Amino acid sequence: MLAVHFGAGNIGRGFIGSLLYQSGYQTCFVDVNSEIVDLINKKQEYRVVLADHSQEELIIKNVRAINSQKDPHEVIDAIAQADLVTTAVGPNILPHIAGVIAEGLRKRIQTTDQPLNIIACENMIGGSTLLKEKVYEKINEEEIEIFNQRFGFPDAAVDRIVPNQSNEDKLMVMVEPFYEWAVDQTKIVGEKPPVEGITFVDDLKPYIERKLFTVNTGHAVAAYFGYYAGIQTINEAMEREDIKTLVEKTLQETGLLLVKKYNFEMEKHQEYISKIVNRFSNPYISDEVTRVGRSPIRKLGPNDRLISPAKQFAEIVGDQPVYLAKSIAAALLYDYPQDAEAVEIQESIKNNGLELTIEKYTQLDSDSNLAKLIVEQYNSFKGGKL
Repeated sequence: MLAVHFGAGNIGRGFIGSLLYQSGYQTCFVDVNSEIVDLINKKQEYRVVLADHSQEELIIKNVRAINSQKDPHEVIDAIAQADLVTTAVGPNILPHIAGVIAEGLRKRIQTTDQPLNIIACENMIGGSTLLKEKVYEKINEEEIEIFNQRFGFPDAAVDRIVPNQSNEDKLMVMVEPFYEWAVDQTKIVGEKPPVEGITFVDDLKPYIERKLFTVNTGHAVAAYFGYYAGIQTINEAMEREDIKTLVEKTLQETGLLLVKKYNFEMEKHQEYISKIVNRFSNPYISDEVTRVGRSPIRKLGPNDRLISPAKQFAEIVGDQPVYLAKSIAAALLYDYPQDAEAVEIQESIKNNGLELTIEKYTQLDSDSNLAKLIVEQYNSFKGGKL
């Protein structure tokens, strides 16, 4: 079986590539990083090491790679022959790979009638749906029907912490032991891909929001409070009792929302929260707060990890999301000078004021209770309180 995977970075190799190998696939990585592509083709294997006391090591074999900038026709040929296509390139890159995927699927139609599923394993809601939209922009009206019959774009929720790392062996990846990969089986065309580690579900939304509003929310909160306190890494931030408490209180709010919205069992969800908090505290993963907190404009978006649960908490729980508001305020205070989005937010606050900046980036009405609560918490921070 052949899997074509876009993105040979740490997540691609350490998470998706690892599971594909363990499931019996030969994996063809597609990337623009010439050094990584050449190393994969030279060594034809790499190491994945678990970030825990065991330091267990797995050798990933049956791999090759294509540079999509230099050899796009090879990518097209690989897609035409593939049994599965996956991505881990980042949400902003999906539109850029849609063209070569469309060409690969077009060639595939000419060579086989076998169905193919394309799964975007991105840190976003509806990644595969977005990729499908961008692919369909590249095809004509006559092709749409056969594309619908042959190709599935099932959305996925993925979760594994793979920190930034600099290893002497440039292909080696350290990953946390925990992972989750849920796929919407209702959008699969043909048979389900036989990948060990995938949980196939009929309704992906509860899994997506549980992950987004617990893992992503909690991670971002730890980063922004950690940065505000002058701390370098997430695990060091979680060693501070006041920051750990703020993270836990925020996740209690998102947890109450999720329990009410999806009828999760409160006790089981509390266990899930505890597991997530322990993951952030993992001493074997040194993840910089500036990496986790990067791109605050995206993280402050109306449908992302901070604003969306805060709005829904007010609507569904019917109460003030105090700790989510504190977290949003901390994100607005994030002024890391090497982060272009952080700089943009600070310039907006300086030139346009806090209220208009909140309205601009979160799309909250400045007269709303939530916007006013964020302003209140922001001013509390500026007064020196964590």
